[in-house]
Amino acid sequence: MMHEKGALTIAQDEASSVVWGMPKVAIELGAVDHVLPLKKITPFLVEQFYC
Repeated sequence: MMHEKGALTIAQDEASSVVWGMPKVAIELGAVDHVLPLKKITPFLVEQFYC
């Protein structure tokens, strides 16, 4: 629903996930704009909202 309303959506990638279930389903549903490794999520958000 957030994705459908235009929210920026991010999922953690499989390689850095301990449990891949929830991100996998969100990606499969097409509800994710960006799939990133855990260490890149914070820098990505900072770049999007503070630059």
